[in-house]
Amino acid sequence: MLITGCTGFLGSWLSNSLVKAEAIVIGLVRGGNLVNSHLFRLGCQKQMNLVYGRVEDFKTLLRVMSEHEVDTVFHLAAQAIVGKASQDSLATFETNIKGTWNVLEAARRTPSVKRVLVASSDKVYGTCDVLPCVETTPLQAIYPYDVSKSCVEHLCACYVHSFNLPVSITRCGNVFGGGDLNYNRLIPGTIYSLFKGNSPVIRSEGSSIRDYLYVEDGVEAYLCLAEKMEELKLSGEAFNFSLGSPVSAKQLVQQIIELMDSQLKPVILSETSKEIQNMFLSSQKAKKILGWQPKHSLDQGLRKTIQWYREFLS
Repeated sequence: MLITGCTGFLGSWLSNSLVKAEAIVIGLVRGGNLVNSHLFRLGCQKQMNLVYGRVEDFKTLLRVMSEHEVDTVFHLAAQAIVGKASQDSLATFETNIKGTWNVLEAARRTPSVKRVLVASSDKVYGTCDVLPCVETTPLQAIYPYDVSKSCVEHLCACYVHSFNLPVSITRCGNVFGGGDLNYNRLIPGTIYSLFKGNSPVIRSEGSSIRDYLYVEDGVEAYLCLAEKMEELKLSGEAFNFSLGSPVSAKQLVQQIIELMDSQLKPVILSETSKEIQNMFLSSQKAKKILGWQPKHSLDQGLRKTIQWYREFLS
């Protein structure tokens, strides 16, 4: 199995789960300080075949898939930080869009590939008048990161219908859990601030509503879809995965404050713009077709996440 983005937050957890299941896992590694990645903290890289390269490099992808006779591709590699995507849209389009067509084309030319799972995002729906979004909700993205993921989905549809490549798409709510050291994100940033004795910061005005998904449930969603793709003929299908418990930024931060027994109050900056105001998903399709449902409530996921950061930051 090939995982692009294996050193990323979700990629690390997925890699660890597959290694524990005794799968043969090939991880595409972009580079950088890998010792600080969650993959290396878990230690599962010792049981993986790591290949250094970028999804923008088609020849590397084709060589890796062919030489290792890859059966399943989990394409998670992306520029996933919304703020950075707006600051450097060209690099975002290069990684997210070009990187995806390279992965799909390499998979098309590799006879051993039986399934490709591509990570999209709930952001592809854009601003919706009717919530929660279902898989048939029109894709109305307008901001750089969101648009890049919409393009990814159109590329997937192209390869399914033009080349019969078996591709399925995941659209997850905001995935959270231990191991995410991007403290610009609301949950790890809030936990980090409170642990250090500082007031947590909310960049928006705090009323925006989002849906969340604990990382272990996200991993189970990918594995469940991968296992059933061929049997249920799910090529070309997209699936929403979320808790179905949308909360505002203020509510989420307050919940974390209470779970950490803090008396601090959040600082609300009201600085963000060019982001979707409200977004949450229906996962009924995944529950009905795949038999998937999250095992962790928001409270349970936050408790496990806080415990992870307490141990890590100590």
